[in-house]
Amino acid sequence: MKKILELLFSYQKLSHQEAFDVMMAIGAGKYSDSEIAAFLTVFSMRPVSVEELHGFRKALLELCIRIDFSDFDTIDVCGTGGDGKNTFNISTLTAFVLAGVGYKVTKHGNYGATSVSGSSNVLEFLGYRFTNNSDVLRSQLDKYNFCMMHAPLFHPAMKYVGGVRKALGTKTFFNMLGPLVNPGFPDRQVVGVYSLEVARIYSYLFQNTRSKYIILHSLDGYDEISLTQKFKCVMPSFEETIAPEDLGFRRLELAQISGGSRIEDAADIFLKVLKNEATPAQKDVVIANAAFGIRCYEPFKSYEDCIAVARESLESGAAYRCFHGIIQSN
Repeated sequence: MKKILELLFSYQKLSHQEAFDVMMAIGAGKYSDSEIAAFLTVFSMRPVSVEELHGFRKALLELCIRIDFSDFDTIDVCGTGGDGKNTFNISTLTAFVLAGVGYKVTKHGNYGATSVSGSSNVLEFLGYRFTNNSDVLRSQLDKYNFCMMHAPLFHPAMKYVGGVRKALGTKTFFNMLGPLVNPGFPDRQVVGVYSLEVARIYSYLFQNTRSKYIILHSLDGYDEISLTQKFKCVMPSFEETIAPEDLGFRRLELAQISGGSRIEDAADIFLKVLKNEATPAQKDVVIANAAFGIRCYEPFKSYEDCIAVARESLESGAAYRCFHGIIQSN
């Protein structure tokens, strides 16, 4: 690690192979917590390059426990986290709205490193039991159109990093890596990112690794469509900037989509949204994000139609039935 740190401290970047090698060594437990903390801190001071991120990603996918979902047409919907906005679990709710439509969602997530409630926090609190058993996950996906892959069960090598990330309490390049290392290798992906720079890096990376994707970033810093400001939408063939009003939504305030200060708050909002008992603002922000998940499957469907399909899934109870069924089956 000393040579790697000296190279980074002299303002140089890692090659694809160097990034791959150092991540493989981290996964093998070869470095101390202080060495890993120093390594992560470098990338908090300057952006990770496309080559570095590609090397890190390749190593984590090589080390992960893989699940074969190749006979399903799957999607993952997630955010990088690290935006510091403390919204409720919008992407996880989006996953169940898509499941209610009939799409197969293989969600990859973890406990919150910089927020009160990550996707794993809220699902575990509400009774979902994590597993890396392929038969169980495939059964859940087949019956309820959803399964959750809790990252620590699929990336055992990352046990050497988790404590350091938690202690640092700030976003690191692992926020960027999370959406890129889904062990189910989904066919499609909608990912929210916390900055335009990360959107650019993802776009370059996806051009070589993925053909069906949507990258989202709200221009006021959210790693999802927040409806608080215009947002950038990047697809394989084009990108555009969209205002909430363009989609027929009212512009929201931060307080309207807050996740609260406790896991209990986040879970309460989660259930109210799925039961169609939430505020109009909470419902709208989930529907807006789900509409882009639908658009990832049907790129020629209008935004208006995608929004209508998402709203029907939520308001008809279809999304809640997927959630309730999978919790009851545990």
